[in-house]
Amino acid sequence: MVKGTSRRVIVVDSPDPKLFEQAIFIVRNDAFTQEGVTSQQVLGEACRIARGYAACQTRKPPLWRRLPLWAWLTAATGALAALTAGLLLAF
Repeated sequence: MVKGTSRRVIVVDSPDPKLFEQAIFIVRNDAFTQEGVTSQQVLGEACRIARGYAACQTRKPPLWRRLPLWAWLTAATGALAALTAGLLLAF
């Protein structure tokens, strides 16, 4: 909960609208009184954080979907060869 009479906020539109619509940053009252900090730097930092959060939240597909077709064909050929060799040696 935010208390007080006035707060400075930065609202950043989402870089990935599938995750969230907006990010709201509540800026400290003394953020602009520090030496050399401009409003553009604070805004840039808020945008960087929002992009970083969106990038961290993307899910990787499972391993079986990331393997290329040639890897599946190689594995299937090897399994078929091993099965054939096993059957030939059994008889």
